[in-house]
Amino acid sequence: YDTYIDEEELQNCDGTIYALCEMLEPRPYSSREFIWEMGKWLAAGNAKKPGSLVQTAYEEGVPVFCPAFVDSSAGFGLVKHQVERMKAKQPYLTIDAVADFRELTDVKIAAGSTGLFMVGGGVPKNFAQDTVVCAEILGHEDVEMHKYAVQITVADVRDGACSSSTLKEACSWGKVDVTWEQMVFAEATTVVPLIASDAWHRGSWKTRTKRRWNKLFGK
Repeated sequence: YDTYIDEEELQNCDGTIYALCEMLEPRPYSSREFIWEMGKWLAAGNAKKPGSLVQTAYEEGVPVFCPAFVDSSAGFGLVKHQVERMKAKQPYLTIDAVADFRELTDVKIAAGSTGLFMVGGGVPKNFAQDTVVCAEILGHEDVEMHKYAVQITVADVRDGACSSSTLKEACSWGKVDVTWEQMVFAEATTVVPLIASDAWHRGSWKTRTKRRWNKLFGK
């Protein structure tokens, strides 16, 4: 690992999440709803600097899902909140992973034609792909497969791991159409900036209507 992280900043993150949990109604939240609350808190003047991903997503109505939310520094704050509330025999906040899957599937159903741009793999990759299958199970048999998909990964296909499974494998499950699919075996920090820069300079986003998918959930 060649990334430097200040331990005190991580502890500040833990403490901030704990404090936010203490302020919110004690009930189950999807990760999307909890991250929306994080963005709302930041936008209310609590951000040390504007323009963070979470705050910007909140302001633009973009839902952010984190299917393994507790597997992070933020998770410690959630655990502390829950343990202290349990000791005090008080209700506590939880992250509802099933609601995550249901809500992301709702976005897929409402969006119709969709594509995937995946950086890395693992849980988020499968989570996004499986919305097609979930929608069908819920009775939406006319739901389209993801029309296109790009995955950027350094995972080796030989070990059979989820991160390295190809998009053709996803097609075999009825998740992704392989008419327009591309596996990019590269280190993400070297190629994502190039792709993002190209998309920005093409300018198609200038005339694109903002979707604001959080409106599906009354946000």
